[in-house]
Amino acid sequence: MTTSQQPRVQWQGRWSFLLAATGSAVGLGNIWKFPYITGEFGGGAFVLVYLMCIFAVGVPVMMTEISLGRRGRGSPVDAVRRVVNESGRGSMWSLVGWMAMICGFMILSFYVVVAGWSFAYVWKMLTGGISGTGVDDMVAVFTANNQNPLNLGFWSTLVTVATMFIVGKGVQKGIERSVSWMMPGLVLMLLLLIIYGLFSGGFIETVRFLFAFDAGSLSSAGMLAALGHAFFTLSLASGAILTYGSYLPKSASIGRTAIGVAIADTIVALMAGLAIFPAIFANGMDPGEGPGLIFMSLPLAFQSMPFGTLFGLLFFIMLSMAALTSSISMIEATLSWLCDNKGLSRPQAAWSAGIVLWLVSTLAMLSFNIGADWTLLGKNFFDWLDYLTSRLLMPLGGLGMVVLAGFVLKNETFRDELSLPPSLYAVWLFMVRYVSPLGIVVIFINALGLYQVTITADWPWLLGILVVMVVAGEALSPRIGRASAAR
Repeated sequence: MTTSQQPRVQWQGRWSFLLAATGSAVGLGNIWKFPYITGEFGGGAFVLVYLMCIFAVGVPVMMTEISLGRRGRGSPVDAVRRVVNESGRGSMWSLVGWMAMICGFMILSFYVVVAGWSFAYVWKMLTGGISGTGVDDMVAVFTANNQNPLNLGFWSTLVTVATMFIVGKGVQKGIERSVSWMMPGLVLMLLLLIIYGLFSGGFIETVRFLFAFDAGSLSSAGMLAALGHAFFTLSLASGAILTYGSYLPKSASIGRTAIGVAIADTIVALMAGLAIFPAIFANGMDPGEGPGLIFMSLPLAFQSMPFGTLFGLLFFIMLSMAALTSSISMIEATLSWLCDNKGLSRPQAAWSAGIVLWLVSTLAMLSFNIGADWTLLGKNFFDWLDYLTSRLLMPLGGLGMVVLAGFVLKNETFRDELSLPPSLYAVWLFMVRYVSPLGIVVIFINALGLYQVTITADWPWLLGILVVMVVAGEALSPRIGRASAAR
């Protein structure tokens, strides 16, 4: 196979990719986490820093992944191998593709359990299974949901089956058709919830919380939160974006598409804050309770509000859609590899991967009940999946992607795929070679607890490291010249 071969199928247009990639980025964590950290770290000031991090780290890495996918026209493993071969580099770099594909599968193995919570709460809202007079009652409902392995296993299995059913139908008839109504549906339900929040009594406080420009609240912790969220929220280094990029038509602009996904993801996350927090503030609750906000505080708030059951049902349906659009993206890399390398049809690949996924996710599900005490070094199976992916595989995979793009592969590869004006290409190349790697390394060492970077105090060191990286990179790589040479 050559790098110029066409995939078996492509998105019908840039809009389909935009919906699919945004659906991948908008997940359960983004619904509650981004609005909260925005309010905690200065509102509009945090959003400004976050957008800077998005354009310095997130967008360049996303453009790299889309370019690799479209150039290689295959799964992360096959796409990276083909592009590396085209540049005459060693096959060991294919490990970057393997890392991305395995990471996506491991994330999905515990994500379907968390997504199952959303599906379970849709049923509970329908049947009146969520009732209580205080947070303790809501905690009891949530705990009972997780402590029953048959109950929790049923809902995680349902998520797995729904995911495999959609991806088994193919890219256009399955993924593209599903996101074409799920993403607009998600936005529509958010709009309805925002309108409902206008009359809940907590909307003005929500607007102040999210959008007041309070630079004094933007600490080093806030800057690190912005940097980390800018990387993790876009589904980078997990195989999803790279595989989706392999279906992108040659005529589509990668730069505009990546920026569109980043902006859409940010807008949806802020809309989620406008939808969620009015109910929380109206009932005097803490907006920083993490997952408990969604599955404990918010159901209690809906109970005390007019038409709360109806809008609570609407909320959990929306949450389930967000979970499902992320799930289908995370398994696509594995399916693409199975179809390309094992000769399986889409349905065969989907259900083969689904069986393995179900077995692994069952172990993750049991971590909440009968397997809670099955620990290694203080972590159960669910915790290890989360730790290995978020602390190791994703940062290392992202670092591998930018090193490939900046220092290993031929510049002609990305000049051809990105089709940027020389000045913009030089900016992208600088970001990928130096700024994005430094940002990912900061995320990496903080995630591992090796050293707690304090940006307000450590910025001279970070700036010095950046200068050393630039000087060393320009001096040591024979194919790296200045911006004019890269044109």
